[in-house]
Amino acid sequence: MTLFEAFQQGDIRALSRLVSHVENRADGYQKLLEKLYAKVGRALRVGITGPPGSGKSTLVNLLTHEFIARQQRVGIIAVDPSSPFTGGALLGDRVRMNEFPSDGRVYFRSMATRGATGGLAAATDNVTVVYDAFGFDITLIETVGVGQVELDIIDTCDVVVVVIVPESGDAVQTMKAGLMEIADIFCVNKSDRPGAERIAAELRMAMETRKRVEGAWAPSVIATEAVNRKGIDRLHNEIHRFVDFARSSGQFEKHRREQVRRKILSVLKARFQQEFLDKLASEGHVDEAIEKILSGTDNPYRIGDRLYQQFTK
Repeated sequence: MTLFEAFQQGDIRALSRLVSHVENRADGYQKLLEKLYAKVGRALRVGITGPPGSGKSTLVNLLTHEFIARQQRVGIIAVDPSSPFTGGALLGDRVRMNEFPSDGRVYFRSMATRGATGGLAAATDNVTVVYDAFGFDITLIETVGVGQVELDIIDTCDVVVVVIVPESGDAVQTMKAGLMEIADIFCVNKSDRPGAERIAAELRMAMETRKRVEGAWAPSVIATEAVNRKGIDRLHNEIHRFVDFARSSGQFEKHRREQVRRKILSVLKARFQQEFLDKLASEGHVDEAIEKILSGTDNPYRIGDRLYQQFTK
């Protein structure tokens, strides 16, 4: 039996090997994804993002239990910072993930960012394809939590949950961080702490005063205490309420179409960029250009335009 056949029959070890193959962009990984794409589109992809220390890992853990209690299979991708020495993921507090059942209903993978910006690993979207084709009902994606605008999570997920804590400051600062723009649901975690009600009220007020398209979803605010297992059922139900709304309004299909559009452009961009860089490296233009710039006889903008013209010919 080949590795791909074992994968098709639900072998977890085959899944793990194929995920590694895709994550490492090993030879033939694109051909593998081509085979899988015909079987994807069923899994719901939920992104959990927010600043470090907001309790995202605990929430992912508890949400997973909510899903499996409803007989759903869950694939988890936890994107961690890369080790500066090995390039691998720094697992942090992932040890709690070992409490999941080992019967294949839950599969957990920690991935390194490997220099990718925006909170997601470069291969995350491709790994969601593997999960979907394997038969998971839900893919939970936890971002690295860089506290910046994590726009690429929109290109990967169907619903985005932004986790904040009372210590995050007021809602205006949250909005400046860009998280206001990508949230479908705000989760005020550690809501037993002082200031939780205030920041929840500020978020709701900000949502009410914010201009939005008529008939569009208004991001909701859910309070949780993950460490005490409180409010997790409400968060779970709100995720499905958003998905039901998005499907009935046509927003869900429109969003997925836009994701496919951006995926195509991303593939093209990566290919053109690599071909361009390979051509520059093989012809030695870059070293020559550097010398001209340092000697003051040329500048980066003129050289860039000239190299582009040569490449397009």
